[in-house]
Amino acid sequence: MDSVSMLEDVDGLDRPQNGRLLLVTAVRLREGQNGLQIDDQTFAGLRRWAEQFREVVFAGILLAGGQEEETSANWVDVASLPCISQVRFIALPMAYRVGAFVRTYRTCRRLLADEIRQADHLCFTIGYLVGDWAAIAALEAMVQGRKYGVWFDRVEHEVLARTVGKLPLKRQIKERASLLALRPYHHYLTRHSSLALLQGMDTFGAYAPHASNPACVYDVHTGPEDFATAADLAVKQGEILAGEPLRIVYAGRAAEMKGPLDWLEAIAAALRAGAMLNATWLGDGPLLPAMRQRVSQLGIEDHVRLRGHVENRTDVLNELRRAHLLLFCHKTPESPRCLIEALVSACPIVGYDSAYARGLIEDGGGHLTPINEVEGLAATLVSLAAHRENLSQMVGKAAEVGQRFEEAKLYRERAALIAAYA
Repeated sequence: MDSVSMLEDVDGLDRPQNGRLLLVTAVRLREGQNGLQIDDQTFAGLRRWAEQFREVVFAGILLAGGQEEETSANWVDVASLPCISQVRFIALPMAYRVGAFVRTYRTCRRLLADEIRQADHLCFTIGYLVGDWAAIAALEAMVQGRKYGVWFDRVEHEVLARTVGKLPLKRQIKERASLLALRPYHHYLTRHSSLALLQGMDTFGAYAPHASNPACVYDVHTGPEDFATAADLAVKQGEILAGEPLRIVYAGRAAEMKGPLDWLEAIAAALRAGAMLNATWLGDGPLLPAMRQRVSQLGIEDHVRLRGHVENRTDVLNELRRAHLLLFCHKTPESPRCLIEALVSACPIVGYDSAYARGLIEDGGGHLTPINEVEGLAATLVSLAAHRENLSQMVGKAAEVGQRFEEAKLYRERAALIAAYA
């Protein structure tokens, strides 16, 4: 059954306010001064889940004291959740190393088994091999004869295959071994699921053939208050038609899979070809120092700003609303939320082709170039800078497409699928 027909089947259901939902994820948790904390995006999502289910049990991975990820998160106290009385948190151990996984497996499997027995609905966000507690939860659900949903954010085996060569040698050896089992393992878990929630068309294309009930979904945190207004649209299109330098933006991690150095090369090539533009990268990550160095080498300091981590999400959305286009160079099959947030902000998306990006703008609102073709991307920037009417129309179409991505509606639809099938 495809995603469209499934949504039609459940559209008439009452909001699934009764029942306990168990979510097992790889979302990071940490201990703050006022107790447990989660990132602000997960915080927003939990509020939506609590609108649809009587109780939500959320399992994530606890960061050890002082441990941080490669990129920053905006941490929020879970105690401040308006729906905290409906939400219970389970902090699972970080166990991606074989030794840690072996030591903690039995205890965690027993804990997950108890939670699965008590839950009415099950949804597991699968992502890795060793230490992936969501996958272990799926295996336990099979043993108990329970229906369960799987959620995939990206095509993990392809992401790993494309990035493994950049890892330190010892890590490369481990990950290359993991790759042998990752795809068949994830396909096995998907085949035995009763629902597969697949974010974007890259993920849908990879896993839908192995699922009995696949649905293409989008995980967004934007509502009508975030949509570009008619006044926003008029200002942006007026600036473009008046010949102002193009304002280019990107929001995401400075990591290999995001192609940040390609992003700089495309901008530099467009500048050399005579395009008038200024560009801003919002986000930190392991390649941010290399980006700063490359900006200097290319001599584009007057045109490129690397802001690093931006804590305030409103600040990010404001940048997108002001920008004339979002330029991206994603190199792996994932489903970056920034593309949706750009469309919501009437900011056309211009970048490397993928099924995910193609699915977002099948009705317009951007332009895609074959992956790794930096010169082609630069040529697109030059063309848009020269043909302002085309870019102005693209802005209007982006705003129109962005209206699809309303958080409350999309969570309601996803919750209905879980209530019906998992």
